[in-house]
Amino acid sequence: MAPNSSAAARPRAELDLADSLGHELVRFIRLINKAKSQVSKQGPDGIERAAYAILFTLIHEGPQRTSRLADSLHAEISTISRQSSSLVQHGLVERQADPEDGRACLLAPTAEGLRVFEENRKQRNQWLAEVLEDWSEEDRQNLNRLFGRLNTGIEKHSPQLADAQAPTAAPAKGATA
Repeated sequence: MAPNSSAAARPRAELDLADSLGHELVRFIRLINKAKSQVSKQGPDGIERAAYAILFTLIHEGPQRTSRLADSLHAEISTISRQSSSLVQHGLVERQADPEDGRACLLAPTAEGLRVFEENRKQRNQWLAEVLEDWSEEDRQNLNRLFGRLNTGIEKHSPQLADAQAPTAAPAKGATA
């Protein structure tokens, strides 16, 4: 988050509102992290929860090399290699020959990997629906619209944070993590 040189020229009320939003965003991130930590470190199938990020990335961005996954997930190649091996052993990911370089391999989700992805997605959606169940339909729609707008604003002002594969509009059903 690079400081903007025009920040000093912003009205006090605008900065106070930004401060309040910043507080709520930090609170949100802490709550999400707590919710994630309540789920065991390993899923019922013995796979590290962190390994699912690989599966999700492969589903969204397509087959790719371990090195590209490591870059995309900001992780060490050794970590990605260990986690992807577990996913391969459990039949969620498969290795394929790289069509551009026969000496290399790509990791790709299997049909079982897609099924597990969808099951995790359904569980997440059920949880979110429960969290928002006492909100009006209008409030839920506004939250979704404003969250998308916030993410677009962050990407616009910090292009290095933008996901190259992020949809610019609402993602198609079945295409979200």
